[in-house]
Amino acid sequence: MTDTTWLVVPAPAKLNLMLHITGRRADGYHNLQTLFQFLDYGDELRFRIRNDSELTLSPSIEGVEFEDNLIIRAARHLQKLAKRNVGADIQLDKILPMGGGLGGGSSDAATTLLALNQLWDLNLSLEELAAIGLSLGADVPVFIMGEAAFAEGVGEVLTPTPELAEPWYLVACPQVHVNTAKIFSHKGLTRNTPAINIRTALEQGGRNDCQAIVSMLYPEVGNTLNLLNKFSFAKMTGTGACVYSSFGSEAEAIIVSEQLPAGYKAFVAKGVNISPTHRVLFRPS
Repeated sequence: MTDTTWLVVPAPAKLNLMLHITGRRADGYHNLQTLFQFLDYGDELRFRIRNDSELTLSPSIEGVEFEDNLIIRAARHLQKLAKRNVGADIQLDKILPMGGGLGGGSSDAATTLLALNQLWDLNLSLEELAAIGLSLGADVPVFIMGEAAFAEGVGEVLTPTPELAEPWYLVACPQVHVNTAKIFSHKGLTRNTPAINIRTALEQGGRNDCQAIVSMLYPEVGNTLNLLNKFSFAKMTGTGACVYSSFGSEAEAIIVSEQLPAGYKAFVAKGVNISPTHRVLFRPS
């Protein structure tokens, strides 16, 4: 048996406006500094409560086992904390490319934690949900907290940055899937960028330390950077493959997008400092 009411919630993309690798930790992970900003564009999830403990997810994602999907893993974590049998039907409208550096999987997991926390009346705090999210992926906490942020550690130490400008972005997505582990294990990766403070990051920006390695290993990314640089300064987000340029208006971004060669997958979206997920789940009643 199921409830007939569906809760529809966005799972937005994110951009890394900079990504500095400041060191390698003893556990093999990397310390980094980055600026996260959300986009008003992304996946969409629909949730419906079940009266049993079953979880369903449709459609399935090719090549990803049901229990390995971050959406299901997130839901399983919450089921363990519930004091009764809880279940849900979940539908995913997948828009964001996998391996694109836009945080699609992490955003889906975060939206699942936030939505089911409400639907199942678990009353976990954002901080508690972020701790669960960190076990699923380093990017999940920023989506849980829902604010643009300067991030340190492995990406989980967050300082909100509401003063970030909210430009329009043109995001181009080369048709390659970048393997994050391959990038972070590459011997040529810069791992000793000096740490900066948040004020320097906001005033001067920074580079993406992964960009050179990704461009070398995945020429499609380098080609896309060269193409967008003809119109406006371009940068890669996360470990790629997606590349973005910022513009003062939607119209400017659209004009450039229309000049891209046929076959390029790209979209225009506005940068936002409050997650669209939070705007839906925590909007005033």
